[in-house]
Amino acid sequence: MARRVNPIQERQRRTALERAAYLAIFEQGYAGVTLERIAAHAGVSKGTLVYHFGSKEGLLAAVMRRFVRTIAAATRRALRLAPTPRERLRAYADNQFYSVESTRRFYTVYLDFLAASSRDPALMALQRAFNEETYRLDLELVGLTSSGAADRAWHLRALVDGLSVRFLSDPAPDLTHYRALCLAGLTRLLEQGG
Repeated sequence: MARRVNPIQERQRRTALERAAYLAIFEQGYAGVTLERIAAHAGVSKGTLVYHFGSKEGLLAAVMRRFVRTIAAATRRALRLAPTPRERLRAYADNQFYSVESTRRFYTVYLDFLAASSRDPALMALQRAFNEETYRLDLELVGLTSSGAADRAWHLRALVDGLSVRFLSDPAPDLTHYRALCLAGLTRLLEQGG
């Protein structure tokens, strides 16, 4: 008799495995981490990871999809809750630099993913989907002004990505400073197009 699968428990287990993989990749780097190490980090067998994700690449793709969706949803929620355009800009900047630990962790894993995707067409397809998702999110924000939204959305992403790389290399990043830089850049960018 076949074992019955509880879809809620399966989803929770998959989420827990993706979180464990995310932390293992952060701690050891994508190139250095193995399915065995991720399995040990998650407290499961390697076979469990293979069953759920197929391969290391499949696991990385699932990890990136989950965290991109999480960040986009959190940012959209913050934008919806902000009552004024200025507060929307502040909410956006705050979500790009949520906390020192989470920002460092996300961009470390993301840059590892970006490097791996440059050599793997399947991961590059996921990178392109991530770019589209952030572009849509950035367009929502620049929609606060009237003209040139497409170009400004590209500039906005360049600003955020550039500050994030600087953040990673900063030995003692001041979260307030990075948020203020992001907010000032966003404000100038949107004022030029409005």
